[in-house]
Amino acid sequence: MPLLVDHTEITPTASIRPEAHGWRAKCLQRLIRLDLPVPKTVALPAQTVRAIAQGTAVDTSAILRLFGAAPLVSVRPSPANPLWGGPGTILNVGMNAARHRALRESHGAEAADALFLRFVTSYSTHVARLDPDAFQTGLNTADALREALRSYEREMDEPFPEDPARQLTEVLRSMARAWEGTSARLLRQAKGAPADAALGLVVQEMAQGIGPGLSGAGVIQFVDSVTGAPQVTGRYLGQSQGRAALREQDALYLTQDPRGPSLQDLSPAIFERLEAYGVATRARLREEMQIEFTIEDGRLAIIDAVKVARSARAGLRIAVALADDEIISRNEAVLRVEPRSLTELLHPQVDPRVARDVVTKGIAASPGAATGRIVFSSTAAQASQARGEDCILCRRETQPEDIRGMHASVGVLTERGGTTSHAAVIARGIGVPAVVGANGLRIDWRERRITAPDGRIFNEGDLITVDGTTGEVLGGAPVMLAAALDDNFQKLLGWADAVRDIGIRANADTPTDASTARRFAAEGIGLCRTEHMFFDEDRLVVMREMIFAGSAPDRAAALVRLLPMQRADFVQLFAIMQGLPVCIRLFDPPLHEFLPQSKEGLRELAEALALPLSEVTRRAEALSEANPMLGMRGVRLGVVLPEIYEMQARAIFEATVEAGKQGTPVVPEVMIPLVSASREVELVKTNIDKVAAAVRVKTGVAFEYKLGVMVETPRAALRAGEIAHHAAFLSFGTNDLTQMTYGLSRDDAGRFMGTYVAQGVFPEDPFHSLDVDGVGELLLIGAERGRQTRKDLTLSICGEHGGNPESIAFCRKARFDYVSCSPYRVPLARLAAAHLALADAVDKSN
Repeated sequence: MPLLVDHTEITPTASIRPEAHGWRAKCLQRLIRLDLPVPKTVALPAQTVRAIAQGTAVDTSAILRLFGAAPLVSVRPSPANPLWGGPGTILNVGMNAARHRALRESHGAEAADALFLRFVTSYSTHVARLDPDAFQTGLNTADALREALRSYEREMDEPFPEDPARQLTEVLRSMARAWEGTSARLLRQAKGAPADAALGLVVQEMAQGIGPGLSGAGVIQFVDSVTGAPQVTGRYLGQSQGRAALREQDALYLTQDPRGPSLQDLSPAIFERLEAYGVATRARLREEMQIEFTIEDGRLAIIDAVKVARSARAGLRIAVALADDEIISRNEAVLRVEPRSLTELLHPQVDPRVARDVVTKGIAASPGAATGRIVFSSTAAQASQARGEDCILCRRETQPEDIRGMHASVGVLTERGGTTSHAAVIARGIGVPAVVGANGLRIDWRERRITAPDGRIFNEGDLITVDGTTGEVLGGAPVMLAAALDDNFQKLLGWADAVRDIGIRANADTPTDASTARRFAAEGIGLCRTEHMFFDEDRLVVMREMIFAGSAPDRAAALVRLLPMQRADFVQLFAIMQGLPVCIRLFDPPLHEFLPQSKEGLRELAEALALPLSEVTRRAEALSEANPMLGMRGVRLGVVLPEIYEMQARAIFEATVEAGKQGTPVVPEVMIPLVSASREVELVKTNIDKVAAAVRVKTGVAFEYKLGVMVETPRAALRAGEIAHHAAFLSFGTNDLTQMTYGLSRDDAGRFMGTYVAQGVFPEDPFHSLDVDGVGELLLIGAERGRQTRKDLTLSICGEHGGNPESIAFCRKARFDYVSCSPYRVPLARLAAAHLALADAVDKSN
């Protein structure tokens, strides 16, 4: 049977291809082309490695002849993508009794013994698969070597192999088969590798870091992995090999440091050469690289270079710096930053370098981290905020009336819920870190305490930290990293805006939300949910009076008191947005959401309204519905109780007039929610036009406005052609549209959605990623039929999906005008839209 001899020595001109030989082989060739002192290296292509795994013999003698008469080599993995991992490196292959004797003479007995012991231990445990415990002793190096050789012979019934060719054969076979193993395959597939991902291997001449003179090994990089700031980072360890310097306490610093000796002190010339290599690799490889080096008796060798591991904030800063230095283009810098990674930059984060006291883990519902004192009610949260004290609102699950408490808190923790629960959706919208579904905790709001899974008790007022990025709940106050909204962040997103071709607006319900949207350069407000303005304490009382009014005149009297409050809100929004479009959704939720849920709350309400408790209870029960989200809400309220929408329209138009007087003219967009029939739009439009005319007459000021529809029901999508006769725009509310299309409440979906996705019922949770086949088809139907009626119809989506990159891709393809998402998802959406536009440009050029 012929031996397989397919291998290539890596030289500047050799045919080394990443897809065949892997990233490490190609990177080493690039280092060689830069004239870095890389030891002689041979690359084995993936096809050969796969054949080795299947039992084909390889001519290792031919490989070793390239390394001289007494070869000593290392073997390293080289998959196509470094993120896929691979089997561990094996050093000192070729070490045997004869090589050991020669090294004792050249390097000294201690160095030679240490090298041989390392190889015997590594070969026995990683290649022969023997128990590591048999090779751990407290003996000195020489005795430990003898014991290791005896242990191998005892376990394998044969002496340790002396033939370097046999050693290399077994190492190659072991690494090839390890890559093909089931657990390794599943692990790399979890990292995004295809099922048939292949492995290349590189065989490299050893540069000894153990021996006479200045000898050792280390790694060096030139940026901080957490911040991305320029900084020489790494360690050097004398008398060592590989990356041992990163694991040992007595490793030296690289640059001069008051805390201890450094490589720069030991050899300024070698340190200067390493700095020069860093500059060269950055410029020519177009990346910040971590360089692995070995020093043997004062001679420097570059063993390897890998892309610097980095946090999201470091990745953005590095990409911008490379573009600023004209090493890469601005568009490439944009493409190098993953849109979803921006969420880490928008909020404070727990410093990844510090220890974590993990109390429990839930669902990461809203990114960022926050430390505060435990509170169990919205009232307590507001009181804490008034004292200037940060707090974490802890609830079994939040209700609409908790919105004020969530605004007052720096973080939210719930025992129940999923990523689409009330707590998660609101927290993401207002930018508050949240962990939900932490069912390992028991939150007892009556006793004002939390019991952790390990039995620890946390009382009201105790400090905890919620990490909404990882889903962890931490005890105490760990060191935090501030949000990274610096010049680099703004610069990269400016470059993204220059290439994207779809509008990005924000969902903003309050002046605070609008300010955040402006800070993140949203191009307007795509959804202002006016009902959230009514949950403030003073307005809630008036709102409840309106609900309990017995006639239309009584309701109108209560609404008159709400009018100036609502008008003031809109004046603020228009001022903040400085003439950018503002789309205001008229009142949407069922009225019962504004009523207390407990007997105690109903009693307090009866006292406030000076009504008998029985009457308040009766009225609350009368408002209850079997399915309130499909009941008396949205446009149905506007038709049955028109005075509510009339008050809101008056507030909008009077605020429009005021904005014009203040020098920020605006054309407000008024949106009708939950439409299912064109007649509903006609009725509401007629009333709103009357209010607009009355305000024009009263103020003597002419103004324009746009009326549109929020498409949330399947019927509205199907009848969009009729509806478009009365609407200047259609904005698809994909949250409710998904619920109604699936017949599934997003608040309950978390109970079984994981099972459904795992079993392939749905490819993704439709509340996380837009269902392009079902809900998406309704969007396409609605868009097509609407445009057939009205060529200038503006189209958008404004649900949770608005900030999802896959959903943005769908909207671009469907030629929507803009997407609208929560303010803290605006940067992600801007960058995702730029990625999609750049990818399209590449496709068209090909």
